[in-house]
Amino acid sequence: MRVLGVDPGLTRCGVGVVEGAAGRPLTMLGVGVVRTPVDAELGDRLVAVEQGIEQWLDEHRPEVVAVERVFSQHNVRTVMGTAQASAVAMLCAARRGIPVALHTPSEVKAAVTGSGRADKAQVGAMVTRLLRLAAPPKPADAADALALAICHIWRAPAKNRLQQAVALHTPKGRTR
Repeated sequence: MRVLGVDPGLTRCGVGVVEGAAGRPLTMLGVGVVRTPVDAELGDRLVAVEQGIEQWLDEHRPEVVAVERVFSQHNVRTVMGTAQASAVAMLCAARRGIPVALHTPSEVKAAVTGSGRADKAQVGAMVTRLLRLAAPPKPADAADALALAICHIWRAPAKNRLQQAVALHTPKGRTR
């Protein structure tokens, strides 16, 4: 499975592509950051994020795009920018018919480090180790994007089996 992980942000949008399967060695195919100028108009910044993500989709042809689920913080302005960049990533994938998976920050941290409360340094260290890299990807947004891709590769098979089991045991016409 080839996954493009996206750590959304308006100033720095982390992107990373990982290929592999659960229980097998993973390979990093690319990592980087889509940057936008802080002083640019919002619309121009969103277009820049779109263009950057489109380039990654063209170059790496992922099967899935894993995006960090936006969570509420105290700084509403930061949350809005993150949510807008997240929506751009989801739109780019949907336009191409690529499935999108959302993962919470704590879910990603737990998958990669074993602790949902891990800090950025711990995530970077484990990404470096899991992908057999010489050094942690910089900035942290890039490492977080790779962590999202790893999380999805490891968790997607189990989630799919759970969804199938629920569907089999849910009477027709009822939802859970």
